[in-house]
Amino acid sequence: MHFNLSAFLAALILCGCTNLEAVPQSILADDAEGLNAETKTNGSVTNNVLEAITPEAERLSIGLAGEDPADIGRYLLARGASAPRISPDGSQIAYRTNLTGSPQLWILDVATLRSRQLTFGNGATFFRWTPDSTSLIYGADNDGNEQEAYYKIAADGSKETLLLPASDGGFRAFGDISDNGKTAVFASTERNGIDFDIYIADLETGETSRVFDGTFGYFAQSLSPDGSRLIVTETVGEDSDNLYLLHLTTGELETLSKPTPRANHGDGGFAWLSDSSGFYFSTNKDREFTTLSFYDVSENDIYQIADESRDVWDIVLCGPEQRFLAYVENVDGFDALKVIDRRTNTPTNIPNLPEGSYTLSCAADANLLSVGVNGWKTPGDIYAWNLETADATQVFASNYAGLDPARLVRPESIRVMARDGVELQGLLYLPDGVSSSGDELSPLVFQVHGGPTGQSRATFDPIAQYHVDRGLAIFEPNVRGSLGFGRTYVTLDDRKKRRDSVRDLVDLLEGLRSDGRVDVDRAAVVGGSYGGYMVNAVLALYPGSFKAGVSLFGVSDWVTALQIASPALKASDRIEFGDIREQEWIDFYTENSPIRLANRIDVPVLFSHGEMDPRIDIAETEVMVRALRENGVDAPFIRIPDEGHGWRKLSNRLFYFRRQADFLETELAE
Repeated sequence: MHFNLSAFLAALILCGCTNLEAVPQSILADDAEGLNAETKTNGSVTNNVLEAITPEAERLSIGLAGEDPADIGRYLLARGASAPRISPDGSQIAYRTNLTGSPQLWILDVATLRSRQLTFGNGATFFRWTPDSTSLIYGADNDGNEQEAYYKIAADGSKETLLLPASDGGFRAFGDISDNGKTAVFASTERNGIDFDIYIADLETGETSRVFDGTFGYFAQSLSPDGSRLIVTETVGEDSDNLYLLHLTTGELETLSKPTPRANHGDGGFAWLSDSSGFYFSTNKDREFTTLSFYDVSENDIYQIADESRDVWDIVLCGPEQRFLAYVENVDGFDALKVIDRRTNTPTNIPNLPEGSYTLSCAADANLLSVGVNGWKTPGDIYAWNLETADATQVFASNYAGLDPARLVRPESIRVMARDGVELQGLLYLPDGVSSSGDELSPLVFQVHGGPTGQSRATFDPIAQYHVDRGLAIFEPNVRGSLGFGRTYVTLDDRKKRRDSVRDLVDLLEGLRSDGRVDVDRAAVVGGSYGGYMVNAVLALYPGSFKAGVSLFGVSDWVTALQIASPALKASDRIEFGDIREQEWIDFYTENSPIRLANRIDVPVLFSHGEMDPRIDIAETEVMVRALRENGVDAPFIRIPDEGHGWRKLSNRLFYFRRQADFLETELAE
């Protein structure tokens, strides 16, 4: 799914946010010092306060194909293509896959359906085709530190050039490549380590020039075909931005939309007309849902193209005459594909595609649309759709690693009314044979998304499917503040309303009690990043609701987390969390952070964190572990040296998720 960097880089560091309250001050004061006094003993890291488990080489023992239940290794090895992009000439599709254990680029020949690996180094973070279809620009970082270097590689893999080495401590966000293939635009904090500025890079020499000085987060989005204008967004919140045109010849920044109240522009991407007279995008300005819109350059005005009651994203124009306009709608976490023939202004019949989330990419020189499908039973398929002939062909199929796709469970959309009248939603995965007929009910695991403005969607979730296969029910809640349910819903957890979204977890739990198909008295809560905060917060604020928790790289103290956050988070946190430079918010989060309430947590919690995490400092987890252990609560901690904000490497994923599964099954046993 194409997305706006205002949302991405908001999520870049906001993916780990939280709410909190009570721990000995000595622990808070000693935390930073304790992290530097480590020794390793038998696979563990210890110091005078803390002991943590570090991953060792994990044997890839996955059992036999067809076994029921299957080993978790098979679920992690089931994989497909992600983020596919068709070449401008329509002959090849590039995609990412972690088949080798880290995310690398692969190339698929559309005619022969043969794939070959293109990159072999550090994991690729993004990529774009050059306009002549001969090369790709891609980014890579070191062990998840998100400090990218940029590379140019020939599509046949014969030549590779380092365009821009990683900036020392700086963060980048790639924007676009010019239609002539000579330059690229990106945003970077390398000027002062805080603010994102706009840069142009020469793709032959690697030389860069700064063309706009930003404050907080200004991000390069899309270049006009004639190269004269650049669409720029300014992040003003997790779900919001302002929209500008940067005139590259004069340096003038022209305001297109800076509304009050705030709005989102372009999470669905930007699609310029070939004559540079305007572009399609999505916005929820003056409305609840992001809808298909058009900006006319000559008239300097925005027009609404469709009146949708669902969010629209991934907008693309297809073919040399841009005859077809394609986009997707979000329906309770399932995507609906829409294509309009611009000649007749009529919708096109949609081929039968698997359910899930769709990634669209159009060839510039052929009426060919590639559709990447990631769904509850589809790790990553690719379809090539000839829009003129209406023929759609599956050109890449997911590898199920010996799993029977017929055994994968379809999530069910569940809606529950919160105690204050807000309608909440989530996706429920039930094990085979579950009923409310008085039989033994399945234990329940809440999997809470990050963000906070993320959304639980019907994508392939190997961990959820593994737990369900072993008899656990999985519920993926979309509490207030989640995307996909209108602009008002996204704002309902802002600033001092943060705890309302934490309370939603308890209300959803009670709603599932009324549903009668799961055992809510044997429930655990799991979450990573901002979801990790939610775990810390709900266990502290509502003791007795859950029997156990699993908190991955989550926030425990909002004051420290927001003060030392990476520049991307600082660019987005002002509306979502308040400006931590102001005493009002320091006071508020000093009182309302999970660490201040940690003495109320009385159930076991499994913690984990990557040492290279650039979004949430590992101290946020360390201090929580110490607090629970001082209070006599079981708090195992997995510390991963060569990972950042999440686990990319297969060996670490195998090590960690086997232990998470053991922990949950032990704690939720009768």
